[in-house]
Amino acid sequence: MTEQTTSNFKIFDLYDMDEITVKDPGLKAVINLKPKLVLKSHGRNFEKFGQTKVNIVERLVNKIAVAGHRGKKHKIEVGHSTGKFSKNLKIVLDAFKLIEKRTQKNPVEVFVKAVEDSAPRDEVTAIEYGGARYPQAVDVSPLRRVNLAVKHIVHGASDKAFNKKKNIVQGLAEEIVLAYEGNQESFALKKKNESEKQADSAR
Repeated sequence: MTEQTTSNFKIFDLYDMDEITVKDPGLKAVINLKPKLVLKSHGRNFEKFGQTKVNIVERLVNKIAVAGHRGKKHKIEVGHSTGKFSKNLKIVLDAFKLIEKRTQKNPVEVFVKAVEDSAPRDEVTAIEYGGARYPQAVDVSPLRRVNLAVKHIVHGASDKAFNKKKNIVQGLAEEIVLAYEGNQESFALKKKNESEKQADSAR
């Protein structure tokens, strides 16, 4: 393909990625905005830092498949999501349509800003010293920051849809918009603030 044909290339022939920029300098290298007509890498990017080669929207679709999981304690799944990629992709695309209707902006741009704003910078780990374990504040790597932000956005969407009148599409759209607007009702922003406060107290 020549530069001329790829200049206006859109994902799913719907959303233009050219004008979207990542403002957080720490996340520029790990948020992939490379346009593809169909976002499906078939799990081939499994090498070290392979996730940086996967488009950020595809990473959201992949995370939808395990929306209800919380670490080792598995919450009951919402029921809307399965391992079927096409079904999860439809959830994301329908949510993007709701976001576009609500914000009048490119939904991918809204999602990228939501990820940037809800990516925690510090977290707590446990170190063992003299037979005792102590909490220690550590900086979060850029790749983990994005992974945590996407995970918390999906978890927030799952909570908004679980046993509620909203479905998972509406829950995902609402969670992304709340994180984009900096609204503290966002589950992802709550988790970010909680992580950074814990890190501050463990310094």
